Amino acid sequence: MRVPAHSVCTAIRADIVSGVFARGSRLTEEVLAQRYGVSRVPVREALRTLESEGFVVTRRHAGACVAEPSDQEAADLLEVRMLLEPLSAARAAHRRTEAHLKVLRGLVRLGQKRAGQGQGEDLRALTGWFHETLAQASGSPGLIALLTQLRHKIAWMYAVEPPSGPADAWADHGALVDAVARRDAERARSLATRLAERQGAAHRLRPTARPGGVPRPGRVRTPQRAVNTASGGN
Repeated sequence: MRVPAHSVCTAIRADIVSGVFARGSRLTEEVLAQRYGVSRVPVREALRTLESEGFVVTRRHAGACVAEPSDQEAADLLEVRMLLEPLSAARAAHRRTEAHLKVLRGLVRLGQKRAGQGQGEDLRALTGWFHETLAQASGSPGLIALLTQLRHKIAWMYAVEPPSGPADAWADHGALVDAVARRDAERARSLATRLAERQGAAHRLRPTARPGGVPRPGRVRTPQRAVNTASGGN
């Protein structure tokens, strides 16, 4: 069975974000197809999608390459996120469901617990899950897609320092959920702005790695499981 291009796209994007493919390095269809165990057709489609997202550029005489965003482009991404996340929170206050609130409250409880234990790595993951859930609660597919793409790009361009005052940050997360639960859009917007500013201050540009490394062998992975072309996965 043919592997969906979106699965290949997810795998290539993840390898770009994690630095397996350095900025500026070539992305040849043959090598990518071999790496992920797929044909060149879904690779070609995936590269077109990644080019539209800004992760890949096509250069004359070189073909597809990993993009090399400027420092200004990186700074713009943080600024855009600081505008969109408060909008997402305000919309969530009007459109959230009880299921969204249950998940958000569970994440806040876990975040507060981890903050007390000083578990920074867990806190970064929990913060990401919190904002993904909040975006889903906005009920706006276009906004969700934009925020998802922003998160991928910011993770690609920035390293995040250990949070300062994590207990205070998670207190703000809890207050934000309370505002969303009360359908207080303006309070939710204000708290989301404060959180975005706090998180933005913890971001530091990653040094640009030059091409030259040999990618590790791998397979296409989805959030659920690896794609196995031999057994007709997905």
